[in-house]
Amino acid sequence: MELGTKTKKKLSESVLDKFSMDFLRNQVLKNAYGNDDTVIAKLDPRILIAWYLFFGLTPWFVNDLWFLMASFLLVVATTLLAKVAGLVLLVFALGVFSQTGYLLLVSLLFGGNGDTVAPLLVLTLKVATCSLASVTVFSGLDPDKLSCGLMWFGCPERLSFSISYAYRVLPMLMEEFQNILLSFRLRGNPPIREGFVGSVKYLWYQIKTVMHAFYPLMLNTAKRSRTTVEALEIRGYRNAAVDKTVKKMKLAALKVSYNDLLFLAVSLLWIALAVLASTLA
Repeated sequence: MELGTKTKKKLSESVLDKFSMDFLRNQVLKNAYGNDDTVIAKLDPRILIAWYLFFGLTPWFVNDLWFLMASFLLVVATTLLAKVAGLVLLVFALGVFSQTGYLLLVSLLFGGNGDTVAPLLVLTLKVATCSLASVTVFSGLDPDKLSCGLMWFGCPERLSFSISYAYRVLPMLMEEFQNILLSFRLRGNPPIREGFVGSVKYLWYQIKTVMHAFYPLMLNTAKRSRTTVEALEIRGYRNAAVDKTVKKMKLAALKVSYNDLLFLAVSLLWIALAVLASTLA
């Protein structure tokens, strides 16, 4: 009996440790900077953005189950190639379930037939395909390359710079967040983590601490962002942002390689096979 209690205690502590601040920070930083050596990260950002526009928009105008299933399997494969962090995939799964997945589950539990499940399955595949396409591009691509790709398509310089700056500020943001949490814990009195009830109370205490730390985090980040903007203004960022020579130099590194063409060819071939299968069915 005592051995079983100790095992449950260790299990609850290990689950809570998985959701510690260090774990979240490592997952965020890994997703932003730890995927430079993947197949997706080495592709040209212009190709990936065009690929994303197709798989992010086309599923909403198609109701064919074969096409949607093929598109979903393709974006699942690209997500695996991008080596996206587990935390992002968990958020994706929760998002899809909260939007359409629970309706599919409820319809099955309360006597739904094929006429009820099929439309919900189509809607779920649409949401999942578009979401995974976004995860592949915006989580698997280097921030600087993504910024250059958006700039090549004519996006304003401030928008592309804001995206790359948001990724760069992540380490500073996570460090500041951890410092605020540590200051709260030094002044607080956390509950004892004994048994299931104690673990739940400790988890609720951590959630309240995170909520209380949000406001000072925003203030400290705003101060640092203002310092960064002032430093950029001193170095002439505003003039460089609209200078065509600077833009040309920045986009000179973008080149379409053999791997980019192969990626497009495989995607087009897979979609063509899905359309053919749908026609034959």
